[in-house]
Parts: sequence; structure tokens; C-alpha cells
Amino acid sequence: MTINTLNLEKSWSVLEPLLTIRNEMEYQQSLEQLHDLIDQVGTDEQHPLYSLLDTLGILVEAYEAEHVQIPDVTGVDLLQYLIEEQGLTLADLPEIGAQGDVLQVLNGEQELSLQQIRAVSERFQVSPAVFI
Repeated sequence: MTINTLNLEKSWSVLEPLLTIRNEMEYQQSLEQLHDLIDQVGTDEQHPLYSLLDTLGILVEAYEAEHVQIPDVTGVDLLQYLIEEQGLTLADLPEIGAQGDVLQVLNGEQELSLQQIRAVSERFQVSPAVFI
């Protein structure tokens, strides 16, 4: 396939901002675009913009690998974050057990069982691996 550089040159001014991440501002813009595309495209691989979503995701991931330090967090840290993020109380987590059981897990006095891990990962739509 031969690339028509004249047509590409005309389109590149529109595409280039979507496909270039050189600094924090462009990274934030790319994240916004990525979230918008996820909302629009979802997981529909037949959607006309799916390949753009996939490509932008790869670019964001590459930028993050080089420039964004992700803090080490434990499964309990993540669970605490998810509880706070969703405004839940200890009573809102029957997947773990009674309020006392939830408190023991959050205080590090008790580990989540495999059954509890499966249940909370399903509830919060995250990989079970994050709680291990």
C-alpha cells in the first residue's frame, strides 16, 4: 500500500495531537481522550474507533511506564480506597463478612480468603490479583 503523503499531511494536523504525548499536559489531554473513547466505544471491537482507542491506550501506557511513578499499594490499601471512593461503610461489604470482619481486614489483622477476594473483585470490577 502506498501512502498518499499529501492526504496524510492534511489529516496529520488533526491526528497528531491524539497520537503524541511529550509532556504532562499532553498526557492529561490523552487521558481525557482515552476516557471519552472508553465511554463511547467500550469493549466493542467492531466499533470504527476501537483501533484508535487501542492505539491511544498503548501510547498512554508507554508514557506512564517512562514518566509516571505508581506507588506500591497493598490489596488492603486498594480495598480502603475503593470503599472511600464509593462512599461505602463497613456494613456495605457483606462479601467480606460482618462489620468486625471488615475492620479486621482493613486493620491488617485478618487476610481476605479466596472466596472474599473473588467476591470483592467482582463487586469492584477489578482483577482478583490486586487483593493478593
